[in-house]
Amino acid sequence: MSSAQSRNIELVGHTDLNGHGDCMHVNVKDGYAFVGHMGGDRVGTSVVDVSDPAAPEVVAQVHTPVGTHSHKVQVVGDLLVVNHERNWEEPDASEWSAGLKVYDISDPAQPRGVGFLPMEGMGVHRMTCTELPYVYLSGSDAGYSDQFMMIVDLSDPSEPREVSRWWIPGMHVAGGERPTWSEQRRYAHHHGLPRGERLYTTWWDAGVIIFDISDIRRPRPISHLQFPEDESGCTHSALPLPGRDILVVTDESLADNCKEIRKDVRVVDISDEENPKVVGKFPRPEGDYCERGGRFGPHNVHEMRPGSFQSSTTVHLTYFNAGLRIYDVSDPAAPREIAHFEPPPYRGARAIQLNDVTVDADGLIYVTDRVAGGLYILEADLR
Repeated sequence: MSSAQSRNIELVGHTDLNGHGDCMHVNVKDGYAFVGHMGGDRVGTSVVDVSDPAAPEVVAQVHTPVGTHSHKVQVVGDLLVVNHERNWEEPDASEWSAGLKVYDISDPAQPRGVGFLPMEGMGVHRMTCTELPYVYLSGSDAGYSDQFMMIVDLSDPSEPREVSRWWIPGMHVAGGERPTWSEQRRYAHHHGLPRGERLYTTWWDAGVIIFDISDIRRPRPISHLQFPEDESGCTHSALPLPGRDILVVTDESLADNCKEIRKDVRVVDISDEENPKVVGKFPRPEGDYCERGGRFGPHNVHEMRPGSFQSSTTVHLTYFNAGLRIYDVSDPAAPREIAHFEPPPYRGARAIQLNDVTVDADGLIYVTDRVAGGLYILEADLR
C-alpha cells in the first residue's frame, strides 16, 4: 500500500473480509479479531484469524436477520455479544430484530448463538462489556422517545436479563413525560465506559453524564456536562484515562464534506466529578479533507479494554477521511498529534472512512473502514 500517507505508523496486514469491507466495531482476543459490519448486506460479524497479523484470514461470518444490522461487538471470555438494531439502509423492511445477541465462541471459527434479549423499538446501538456479568448498553422500548441506558446481567448467557435502566427526564413519553429540549436536538444514550464504581456515558446532543454504579440496580447520576449547542452535537465517547482524572470526549462527525458544525475532541477535567470542566481540545488535522468526500471529523477512540494497550497519555482516534490519528495528552491543555495513517481509498471508493480502532497489549493497532476497506493492522513507532 505504497500510496498510504503515514507518519510513525507502518502497515502490517490488511483484509477486505472477503469483499465485505463495510466495517465498524472491532475487538481482538487470543489471536482473533471480531469485526462488526455496518449492514450493507447480510454479513453482521466477521471472525478473523490474526495470529499472523501480516496475513489475516477470515474464518467465519455471521449473518443478520432481514431489516437488521449488527455493527457492534464485545468479547469477554468465551462470549461474543453483538447488537441487533433496525437497519436504516433497509427502509422498506417491515420488521427487524431488536435486542442483544450472545454467542459462545469457545471455538472462534464456529460462533454458536446461545442467548438473546429482545426489545421493543430500534434495539441496541452500542454496548460495553469489559468484565462479566454486566453489559452496559443503549436499550429501547415502547413509550420512550429514544434509546436509553440499560444494564444487563449475563450470569446466565442463555437468558440475559435487564438489571436496571435510566433515562433523561422527558424521554419516557408513555409515562407522561415531555421533552424539554428543542426538536432539532436528539437526546439519546450512545454508550458508557466503566472504571471502578463509575460509568462515563454519552448522550448525543445532551453531552456527558457520570454515574455512580456502586449499586448496579440503581445507577445514580453524579454530574451532567452539556456543551453549547452551537459548538457541539453527537457526543459519542467519553474515555477515562488510566490513573488520571481526565476524560477524552469525542463528538461524531455525521455530514459529508463538513456540512455541519465543527466536531471536536475535548479534554475534560473530572478531579471534581460533580463539576467536570473542559480544559483543552485536540488539534484538527490540516489538509483538504472537506473536499475529499465523506465525513471529516472524530469518531471512535481505543477504549483501553482490560488486557489491551493501556496509557495515561496516548490516545488512538479514528478521524473518518483523515484516517487514524494518535495524540499525546501529557498536557491536557495542549494535546499534540504524534502519528497518523491514511490508506488510499479502497477499490474505487471516493474517500476512506476509518471507523473504529483497538490496540492490543503488544501495540498492534486494528482499525476498520466503514466504506470498503475492511480491516487494517498497523504498528506505530512512538519513540
